[in-house]
Amino acid sequence: MTATPNLVLDSDAPGALDGRHLRAVTFQDVRLHYLNGVLRDRDISAAGASAVVVGGGRGLLARGLARTGMEVVSVDPSPTATELATRASYDEDLPVTYTSAPAERPGLPDGAFDVAYYADTFEITDDLDAVLAAAARLLRPGGALVYDTVNRTPLSRLIYLGAFQRFPGTRIMPPGRYTAARLRPPAELAARMAAHGLTGLDTCGFKPRSAPALVKATRARRAGRVTDDRLPSMVEFELDPDGPPLVTYLGHARRD
Repeated sequence: MTATPNLVLDSDAPGALDGRHLRAVTFQDVRLHYLNGVLRDRDISAAGASAVVVGGGRGLLARGLARTGMEVVSVDPSPTATELATRASYDEDLPVTYTSAPAERPGLPDGAFDVAYYADTFEITDDLDAVLAAAARLLRPGGALVYDTVNRTPLSRLIYLGAFQRFPGTRIMPPGRYTAARLRPPAELAARMAAHGLTGLDTCGFKPRSAPALVKATRARRAGRVTDDRLPSMVEFELDPDGPPLVTYLGHARRD
């Protein structure tokens, strides 16, 4: 019988289950799809643009941006995740710099970036205003803030507070990683951004191909029957621009 993986964030040890990385690999395609649409709509050329990924984890999203021609800095609060990201880049000659710092105090120059992507950040910080103030400082005037986060709805509570943190068969995160107060509706987030000179321009829900597919994939990975790289094809996240964001959503804002 395959042993149940150990729940350890920011670890690639044998048998470890890293819920942060699971989200990163399953969200990667939809994140890049949405970002490419933002670049087109905002007439931002990826070639030579400067980008920062905050909440970069093991660097998967940063490397995706770099392959479009961007010069990228990836920031993550976990030194362990930053080390894993650095190691994952050894075989690729990509313009990515990795650094470890909290999202509230990234320690990067003001006005240095055309694009800032915030991943795995808004829904875990206890000081969203500090995060947004830092985002506004990092961006050049007219720059694009792109993000994904979790709405606060009955369904999102069931999934993120229940299934992903409490239920034994689907738990992929430690208790307390998410709280109801940190799950924010689009209107609430837009108001908080506006207070820091960030004008919200769009939100777009995204969802798995089906709820049963998500449950099946999560249970299979939790039980150790599949590896992380199998998850994207099992879950197949897709943009849902026409419906309300019941659980997760992407969005972008302009730095005024």
